[in-house]
Amino acid sequence: MFLAYKEMRYAKLRFILIIGIMVLVAYVVFMLSGLASGLANGHKKAIADWHSQTVVLSADSNKVASASILKQADLARVHAGGAKKAAVGIFSSAIQKQGSHKRTNMTVFGAKATAFVVPKVISGRRYRNAHEIIVSKNLSEENHYRLGDEVRLGSLHHKFKIVGITKATTYAVAPVAYANLNAFTKLKYGGQPFQSDREKPINLIAVKTKTPKKVRITTTAADTKVTKMSSATLIQNLPGFSAEKITLNTMIDFLFVVVAAIVGIFLYVMTLQKTALFGVLKAQGIKTAYLVVSVVSQALMVGVIGVALAFCLSYLTSLILPAAMPFSLDGVQWLIDGGILILVSILGGLFSVRTVTKVDPIKAIGGE
Repeated sequence: MFLAYKEMRYAKLRFILIIGIMVLVAYVVFMLSGLASGLANGHKKAIADWHSQTVVLSADSNKVASASILKQADLARVHAGGAKKAAVGIFSSAIQKQGSHKRTNMTVFGAKATAFVVPKVISGRRYRNAHEIIVSKNLSEENHYRLGDEVRLGSLHHKFKIVGITKATTYAVAPVAYANLNAFTKLKYGGQPFQSDREKPINLIAVKTKTPKKVRITTTAADTKVTKMSSATLIQNLPGFSAEKITLNTMIDFLFVVVAAIVGIFLYVMTLQKTALFGVLKAQGIKTAYLVVSVVSQALMVGVIGVALAFCLSYLTSLILPAAMPFSLDGVQWLIDGGILILVSILGGLFSVRTVTKVDPIKAIGGE
């Protein structure tokens, strides 16, 4: 380690160059990781906030919540041993403030006001009828909505009153509002008549504390065929969720290979340039293992310094990113990515080990 440090001080410009490249690559890795986490949270956060264990969808939905069609009556078919359960409707729409021309895309969740899926209100109260809604904090702040504001949803002409604001959350990278099931039915199906509330459609049934194996569903010949799954499975099947995650993670994995190649090539070239020096050191009795450790130590220091600087730079960047950008600072994931970057940097340094071990002291110093 001492020899590695002394050499890095002697050849400052060379190592500053490689550390600078390491910083840039690690910076891109951390930023892509933040974007991957932000997009993942943007898709799933509203569902994750339910803390439900099991979700029931119609069997023909292909595990996609928005494609599932159930009835409110199906809630009685789900037996969860006393665990809380809730009928939920999902509808992608747009919200427009009374007197404004600006429309904002958002997702409306329909559920009873007392259902466990409805988040706690941080300001105001929960809705009490089909003409009241609660909105997420991010929707409120981005569009300057306040308690008591009247808004229009979708193509409906009647107004909804904002009576509560919940913590910031998103679904399909869009802000969220909650309304009761009658309001959801009106939004999605307009004036279509239904025989009773039990016949009104919903998208899914969420169960809070029971795993799919412990949830029992009764079925008759006339009932809609359903399937049960974990919330994690539902999230994995959200449109675009897996594709975006795989794409960004593949880019990150490719950058790990780039780091190994850059560090490996740089140290290999430097090792070739120092063949005569290594020969002299071996002639003086310095063991080959000591020289190998020196080369690997240089790769380790390049990795640690580069990752540390990139970590700080990425954190500072995250503070100035616009709120609309789906970026999430996941400290644990950044530590994992940083550890992998340091590891592949060391692996890159190992490329030069064979060159060091093959140095012949006599030939290296010009002997016969």
